[in-house]
Amino acid sequence: MASTDLHQSPTTEKEISGGTTTGANVNGASATQRYDYGGNPLFHAHSGPDARLPAFGGEFQPGLYKPIEHRKFANPAPLGLSAFALTTFVLSLVNVNARGVGIPNIALTLAYGYGGLVQLLAGMWEMAIGNTFGATALSSYGGFWISYAIALTPGFEALTDYPNEAQRASVLGFFLTGWFIFTFILLLCTLRSTVMFFLLFFTLDLAFLMLACAEYAKSNGAIGASTKLTQAGGGFGLVAAFLAWYNAFAGIADSSNSFFVIPVFHFPWSEKGRQARAIKNERETA
Repeated sequence: MASTDLHQSPTTEKEISGGTTTGANVNGASATQRYDYGGNPLFHAHSGPDARLPAFGGEFQPGLYKPIEHRKFANPAPLGLSAFALTTFVLSLVNVNARGVGIPNIALTLAYGYGGLVQLLAGMWEMAIGNTFGATALSSYGGFWISYAIALTPGFEALTDYPNEAQRASVLGFFLTGWFIFTFILLLCTLRSTVMFFLLFFTLDLAFLMLACAEYAKSNGAIGASTKLTQAGGGFGLVAAFLAWYNAFAGIADSSNSFFVIPVFHFPWSEKGRQARAIKNERETA
């Protein structure tokens, strides 16, 4: 698809999220009346005549959000997503035992430096631009990578006090189960966003679940089942890594630096999906 065509029809996620919208619809209703806040107690913080942009994975925004007209920072979401993607990609290759590699030491270097520190910084910058979801997710997963690296680094002796391998596997299972629950909470916040944004958290949640179950199986002595579950977790992790890169590319690429940009896959029940159906119905009845 040529870049000139993209300007003629705003059918890409980047263009729609960065486009200009007005505070009134065709019937003259205000933006506040257009958007259904569902009894949200924070209605006063989100309401008003300002325009809203649809959910966009490249901005790490799962719902309608205000355009940032005078941003002092660049968009930090692609940085955080890229840090998460690369670290997850390498560890997941180890988990699926790619090329016979089963020791995750190389992933620990990324967990400290890129997936940990850099992603944590991206989360702080998301907080600076007012993106609560992005700040919570990126900062938390940055903390996950740092804590995971600490747990597996021999010098910290985080697991050495446990008397046997079964208990060490159990506490790692507890650790991963907690992240499965946290990711599921974030997953619920993406149900009205884009398909690729939702799938990122869906596959990541399954990866945490598989890896947690692998540790529990190991603690029970079921080594064969543990190996299969670890490989399944690695498979879901690889998919999550590519989805994170997909959303990162959506936040970076536009018609000024790329010959193509990421297409939109909004859920039918999202705000953008309802708008598309309304336009289609108007054309059919015209």
